[in-house]
Amino acid sequence: MTIPHRTPQYPKRRFNWLLQHLQDAVSTLGKLCRTPLSSLLTVTVIGIALALPGGFYLIVSPIQHHNQHWTDNASTISVYLAQHLNNSEINQIHRRIRQEPGVAETHLIDKTQAMDEFRTHSGFGAALDLLEHNPLPAVILVQPALNQQHIDQTERLATRLRAWPGVDAAQVDLQWLHRFAAITHIATRGIALLAALLGIAVLLIIGNTIRLHIQNQQDEIAIMQLVGGTQAFIRRPYLYEGLWYGLSGALVAYGLLFAAITLLQNPLRQLGSLYQTNLALHLNDPTLILLLGCGSPLLGLLGAWLSVRQHLTSTSHER
Repeated sequence: MTIPHRTPQYPKRRFNWLLQHLQDAVSTLGKLCRTPLSSLLTVTVIGIALALPGGFYLIVSPIQHHNQHWTDNASTISVYLAQHLNNSEINQIHRRIRQEPGVAETHLIDKTQAMDEFRTHSGFGAALDLLEHNPLPAVILVQPALNQQHIDQTERLATRLRAWPGVDAAQVDLQWLHRFAAITHIATRGIALLAALLGIAVLLIIGNTIRLHIQNQQDEIAIMQLVGGTQAFIRRPYLYEGLWYGLSGALVAYGLLFAAITLLQNPLRQLGSLYQTNLALHLNDPTLILLLGCGSPLLGLLGAWLSVRQHLTSTSHER
């Protein structure tokens, strides 16, 4: 007796499942294209809500990176010598510092040079002429070696120099960097809070839009439920609609950020040149791409899922 050959049904069911998803994705995209004005308005609002935290992130991220670099490489130490030292003693301390392990380069600014620089940059030349003696000390600028330029190593070198006789102070000027770091930290927290609030706004916008579409199609949904349509079958087109809203909003946000970067690139380049650094903004930031490319569609899916779930739950209770 010959046993008839049976074709496995699983590949066919899987193909039908994929085909249904593809049909729903294409049909929902076509539905959005058939109402271009309302869809464009919704997508634009989503794009603006996503572009605001994205733009702030693009501005703060390179500044925060450069601040960390400046802090890690703030290597210059200003060594202030005692007022009573004569030129011979100053030169002796200068030679000792130059021979100190971990020191790559030194530069001596004597009292006369310090007074001349202060006179040039302060604008108090007439007042300084009234002084009977020069109140400024000699200063030695110390540049640590390349392998000693981390902030902790620089601080240890400055601590050793402070203990020397004839040295009044050895200062690593990091106070402005610490203040700047605190400001950027607050800005980063603020951007995260803004992103969370606007993310909730995007979720509500998409959810409310899907809810209006569901209300307009209540009769169709009721018929599908009567003929045995499952909740997953009813829910699927709306999930794709939310997904398309999220993806379209991300594209609009990316376009807005591109336009903003084009306008801000030259001013930022000029600002960076004043601090001898590069403050150019780049749209290929992995974090930004991940947040826009994945976060926005997920918000769309979640907003659509919540709206459909609320409607299906309410209709089931009414029965």
